[in-house]
Amino acid sequence: MGLRDDRIKSIVQELATKFIEAESNRLSLITVTSITLTDKAKGATIMFTVFPETAEKAALDFLKRQRAEFREFVKAHSRLSMIPFFDFAVDQGEKNRQKIDQISNLVK
Repeated sequence: MGLRDDRIKSIVQELATKFIEAESNRLSLITVTSITLTDKAKGATIMFTVFPETAEKAALDFLKRQRAEFREFVKAHSRLSMIPFFDFAVDQGEKNRQKIDQISNLVK
């Protein structure tokens, strides 16, 4: 992974955060946690967490419906020469980390 990929991830993460903030219904808190790129940045998966967890499925459904609109948003608000195709996924790694933190706090 090079500097170019890091820059693309940074831009996409910032724009995803702004897009979600503007378009969501604010019944839940959606936090963009990371971006993963496919080979040559042709595709990008935006990883996120949701609070409360009960709203996770609704948030994922909402974001998947908004993929085309988000791609247009990135086109309009960035100077990326090639816009990746986007997908959204719940960040299971972050959820597991939070559970480990909760357990370790109980042990202390």
